[in-house]
Amino acid sequence: MQTSLQLAFPATPAEPDWPALHQSLNQFGYARLPALLDAGQCRELAGLYRQDALFRSRIVMARHGFGLGEYQYFRYPLPDLVEGLRQRFYPCLAALANDWYARLDKPTRFPATLASFLAQCHAAGQLRPTPLLLQYQAGDYNCLHQDLYGDLHFPVQMAILLSRPGIDFEGGEFCLTEYSSREHRAEVVPLEQGDALLFAVAERPVPGRRNGSRKVLMRHGVSRVLAGHRHTLGVIFHDAR
Repeated sequence: MQTSLQLAFPATPAEPDWPALHQSLNQFGYARLPALLDAGQCRELAGLYRQDALFRSRIVMARHGFGLGEYQYFRYPLPDLVEGLRQRFYPCLAALANDWYARLDKPTRFPATLASFLAQCHAAGQLRPTPLLLQYQAGDYNCLHQDLYGDLHFPVQMAILLSRPGIDFEGGEFCLTEYSSREHRAEVVPLEQGDALLFAVAERPVPGRRNGSRKVLMRHGVSRVLAGHRHTLGVIFHDAR
């Protein structure tokens, strides 16, 4: 069954402030977009979790040592809203991704459109879609990890909180860690229902102490849910093997 959820951005501003988002991603490794989705869209997306025909696989985290909880990967064709988010955000992030790779002396460059990038993924044997819905209940958590599904990956991804903190669930904070040979840093990013978070998938450049850039490694996860149920939409731009 296909859903016809429509993509809608906040009325004000009509367009995300891309320079500010890029600045935050460069400075902190993440950028928050408040109220990207409204409450109705969040409820409808969370409700898709029960529609088995929309998904290609279901992962129970405990079976793989990923934590506690579960998630499901959408199959193609993606729901309209999920496809719209993927298509809408990729071009605006590709320039940042190319700048990061240039600063890290990586030869890969990302094309201007998602279709061209996915063609590269498919040519590399990465054919399976990666957008997913995650579901947690009391006691569940997600270990710190990186969403890498093959040799080719896009360096930024998105998570959107679909549930209401303090109402639908307690605890369950989104956590990021950043580490290098010189320093380690952890940060908890507070989110409200409908907020989106753009963040580095695995690594990003930061200014070197003398000149140029150096690499820091990123991981993300979710702290233990203390009560209730928590749903999240994950939008990953590369496909998986």
